[in-house]
Amino acid sequence: MYFVYILKCSDGRYYTACTSRLRKRIIMHHKGLISSTRKRRPVALVTHFRFRKKSNAYEFVSSLKEGTGMAFVRNRSE
Repeated sequence: MYFVYILKCSDGRYYTACTSRLRKRIIMHHKGLISSTRKRRPVALVTHFRFRKKSNAYEFVSSLKEGTGMAFVRNRSE
């Protein structure tokens, strides 16, 4: 199982990524072990999605990082 997750960072921006171990990854973000969010803590989990196939999860991450995908992210966080 693969998870796509969206975090809202302290700077108001969003961070989107994929992992097979969601709980462990979120803990790593909170502890500052992920360089992309270390200086943007605290972070809050906005939502997550489950996928059976890794390729589908990464395709979804890519779509979220495009223009219309970011509107989707913003709407999910309100």
